[in-house]
Amino acid sequence: MADRIPDYLQGLNPEQLEAVRFDGTRLLILAGAGTGKTRVITTKIAYLVREKGIPPESILAVTFTNKAANEMRERAMAIEPACERAIIRTFHSFGAWFMRRNAQAFGLRSEFTIYDADDSAELVHSVFPAFSRRDCSDYAFLIAKAKDYCLAPDSPTLGFISQHPEFRRIYAAYEERLRATGNVDFGDLILLPALLLEKDEIIRNRTRQRFRVILVDEYQDSNVAQFRLLQQLASPEGMLCVVGDDDQSIYRFRGAEVRNILNFQTIFPETKIIKLERNYRSHQRILDLAHSIVVRNMSRLGKKLLATRPGGTKPKLAILDDQDQEIEFCASIIRQHVQNGGHWKDIAILYRTNAQSLGFERLFPKFDIPYRIVGALRFYEREEIKDMLAFLALLANPRDEIAFKRIINKPSRGIGASAISAIVEYAMQKQIDLLEASRDRQAQAHGKGKEGLKYFVGLMDSARSMLMSGLQDENHPKDLGALISDLAQRSGLIEFYRSKDRIAGTQKEENIEELVNAASEFPLSEEGLLEFLDTIMLDQSQQNGDSNADSVTLITMHNTKGLEFPIVIVTGLEQGLFPRNDEEGDDLEEQRRLFYVAVTRAKEHLYLSACRWRRLHGRLFETMPSRFLTEIDPELYELWGASRRFAGAQRQPDLPSAGSETGRRGYGQSMYVQSAANEYRSQEPAPKPEKPEWEPGMSVYHDEYGSGTIIKVTPSQSAGLLVIVRFDSGKIAQFFPKYTKKLEKVEH
Repeated sequence: MADRIPDYLQGLNPEQLEAVRFDGTRLLILAGAGTGKTRVITTKIAYLVREKGIPPESILAVTFTNKAANEMRERAMAIEPACERAIIRTFHSFGAWFMRRNAQAFGLRSEFTIYDADDSAELVHSVFPAFSRRDCSDYAFLIAKAKDYCLAPDSPTLGFISQHPEFRRIYAAYEERLRATGNVDFGDLILLPALLLEKDEIIRNRTRQRFRVILVDEYQDSNVAQFRLLQQLASPEGMLCVVGDDDQSIYRFRGAEVRNILNFQTIFPETKIIKLERNYRSHQRILDLAHSIVVRNMSRLGKKLLATRPGGTKPKLAILDDQDQEIEFCASIIRQHVQNGGHWKDIAILYRTNAQSLGFERLFPKFDIPYRIVGALRFYEREEIKDMLAFLALLANPRDEIAFKRIINKPSRGIGASAISAIVEYAMQKQIDLLEASRDRQAQAHGKGKEGLKYFVGLMDSARSMLMSGLQDENHPKDLGALISDLAQRSGLIEFYRSKDRIAGTQKEENIEELVNAASEFPLSEEGLLEFLDTIMLDQSQQNGDSNADSVTLITMHNTKGLEFPIVIVTGLEQGLFPRNDEEGDDLEEQRRLFYVAVTRAKEHLYLSACRWRRLHGRLFETMPSRFLTEIDPELYELWGASRRFAGAQRQPDLPSAGSETGRRGYGQSMYVQSAANEYRSQEPAPKPEKPEWEPGMSVYHDEYGSGTIIKVTPSQSAGLLVIVRFDSGKIAQFFPKYTKKLEKVEH
């Protein structure tokens, strides 16, 4: 008589059931998007307790977020209440738990505290007081990265983290001071347990006896240190079960190592692999398109999702003129859905970077489309944007105390809080504006503060002069974006946030660039400045950010992990934006996985969009479609509204160079993508003349961007060579020399 399957297992498909009931020592559950992996891992915990008699205290389940850990615990307890006693935690929570119970072995007291990133930067500063705060943050970030890779100050391969000749010494001094405090930092919570278990056989055996079963969720997101910790925790006779999807490994910038899952079977030769390929989320046509994207990757274990839901329409690809038309395209999809009885919340608009939300934030209120931003502040509420707007507000009203206090000493210019308060008080007493008061108080200032105050006043005076002279040159009128760009550079904010981006993996610099783009539509004048500030205030007042409201979701591709929506619109699919031109090899494969994640969020309908022109650095640039679009079989999608034209698309854009509009504007959508496909798929480089006209490393000059160096040259069958230049200002731009005379070679 066949074994009776318990009721709580009845709803599992054959692969899920096999994974839950597997009782060997090593199991890799390769779970594709929408295949019910959380149900499998939580059911397995309950199954081991209820059916196999495993004491719940002997089960350790780890994941990456508190939300995921809580969900695992609740769902397992719903099946078997005894699962409450299982250890279900995040990796770092488990590390802290383990260290407090073995504190003496670490040379610590169990009451140790844990330093976060800011604390670590402050500790670097206490050891090296001559370092700037920015340098301290940079070094703290590099130390944290080293710990993620299990690298100590004396590790021979520490140069992998940083080639700076002093980094090893700084790391060692930091560790010495940290140990002296009796505390640990965030990276220690994984690194130190891994190292202790590697060298202390008694503690390793005791820990392995405690945890007979170890389960890991989202294993594709684990880093090197977490992998080494798992190696030591898992006994040869105990069960190690990891659940993950190599095709959804998208956090390499945080230290995630996809090879942990790719090499799992090699490191643990007796591993059983069970693939979950039945997708309960999307229609097959969406899954087929997703597969055609990720199958191009060389580093993957291989699987293909099969939909359990019949029917579905082909995904739609729209090739649009520019960002404004892209927003109008999204609005038309949204309006049609709502008019047909759907809800605003059914729709998500995805993009590569947070900065891309600005256009939607500005125009959706005009279209009466409610929206919410997930995983990020609204554009105008972001720190870096509020900083730049404070400069503009103070320029418009030199009596604006809030704006003045926000940016007079940011980045640090040595102007202390007492000095700032004294300036504000002096201005009120004399009934003068704050900039005039700052000039008067320079005589009372001293040292670094005096120089900082002088520089700030000079910066604002220069900005005022630029504002007043904006429309005087009729041949080359400047826009407000030029003023913001100049302020960002000269104030030091752009470099300040560039440093923060390196540490936290944010896009603050890109957000400032997007503000420049938005302001470039306004004239460089007092009237233009006030109109721009008024527009921003109106935009902000029309959205209350209620996350419970019925509203369209604006979200980055990274933040969609684990989410799903009936309708998904993936925007900005142009080369240079997604992927970036410098992304090759492993980086390119990760971006392809990110595209796969974005596409597989769609349940009912999927739309993709790319623009022929995109505004960057305040100017319109011709683009090429993302190479990812060209990798998709055209049979898997339909071109959306090939003959439709929006009213806004009839205008001629302010092209960056004369004649370049002939490049692709006349192309049909299919020809636009196909011509790019021919370029990307060409395996043989175009024949080079004996002396190339344009080549990487060549110095060039552009009369608007200044001096620069060519970093890449790509053959183009339709528009000649595409030349990518990094300018001395740090900006990167691309040109078709065939259509522009503004890019000149510099002979040495």
